[in-house]
Amino acid sequence: MADREALSSERIPPAVGPYSHAVRAGDFLFCSGIIGLSPETNELVEDSFEAEVRQALDNLATLLADCGTGLDRVVKTTVFLVELGQFTAFNEIYREYFVEDPPARSTVEMAALPLDARMELEAIALA
Repeated sequence: MADREALSSERIPPAVGPYSHAVRAGDFLFCSGIIGLSPETNELVEDSFEAEVRQALDNLATLLADCGTGLDRVVKTTVFLVELGQFTAFNEIYREYFVEDPPARSTVEMAALPLDARMELEAIALA
């Protein structure tokens, strides 16, 4: 398919499975789930839930930039939390990254995430 392109970023940790960081399809970029892996160590940031959230959002911003778009072009995110009780803490950080006209969003609680992450975030953006 000519209007579908798998993309990745060398500036964030590699995917932890057989999938692409992102796929551009037409005018949209679909980003796979991103967790708070440090680009320096390729390991989960374990300082705090807040540090993990910031790292995941920084990784998303980097991926988007490397794919030619940005956080301001995100139209939908899906957030997976291991503890829904951290919803408020997540929102405090999330609003720092999506200041004006935040994207549509779904948030769900999960029993577990890869590498024992406490949260995961995926996004759809205008390419």
